[in-house]
Amino acid sequence: MIIDGPILDKIKVQMNSDSLEYPFSLPIIKNLKDISFSTQVTFIVGENGTGKSTLLEAIAAKCGFGSEGGSKNVSFKTTDRIHAEQSNSLAAKFTLSWRKKPRDGYFFRAETFFNLANHLEQMSKEIGGSATFDSYGTKSLHEQSHGESFLSFFNNRLGESGFYILDEPEAALSPQRQLSLLKIINDLSKYPESQFIIATHSPILLAYPGATIYSCDGATLEKVAYEETKHYEITKGFLDNPQRYLQHLFS
Repeated sequence: MIIDGPILDKIKVQMNSDSLEYPFSLPIIKNLKDISFSTQVTFIVGENGTGKSTLLEAIAAKCGFGSEGGSKNVSFKTTDRIHAEQSNSLAAKFTLSWRKKPRDGYFFRAETFFNLANHLEQMSKEIGGSATFDSYGTKSLHEQSHGESFLSFFNNRLGESGFYILDEPEAALSPQRQLSLLKIINDLSKYPESQFIIATHSPILLAYPGATIYSCDGATLEKVAYEETKHYEITKGFLDNPQRYLQHLFS
């Protein structure tokens, strides 16, 4: 079957809630009508607290992934029920329109990646062997540095035909390793049944050629060009003239 575009075509949103509670109190959520996906790689950007991670968590919940990260087969919970209920309440407003259902998928959440590593460690003890780590590079994630464990996950767990939601994947990666992640994304995007939705603050990742970038910085979700993102503008401005920025900050 030949598909014309990424495997997830659109998310339709039935927002009939006047609730003032989180996450419906966020302007970006309150005004959300739909999200279209025309490219295999889509970035969601925005200042802290604007709702980009909230969106990803709800999409992951709608796909059946755990709110703290994982797949349909790997799900765990270490926090109270409130966080999951918030994700599920927003996910209930979503209808996912697929061009083709994915054969694989994963929700990577940098904030709770340590909890994932703990979960895999516990699973390995329960089954009495290292087979638990086979899909993650065969080595315990706790036996690597934070950045190495991230890269091991990206190199080994992501496959040729999958729907991948990544929440701030650059969090533990040096600039050089962020370039390595870009290559992984590019290699997997050569397969038409691979798709990435990524929330990030990294101007390096955002430079991925041909990607769609949605900004959460306004009252509605808007497509923006790479050079229009605050991440690009501030980083470029600082690198072009760091003394000017520092003088302004410290004066």
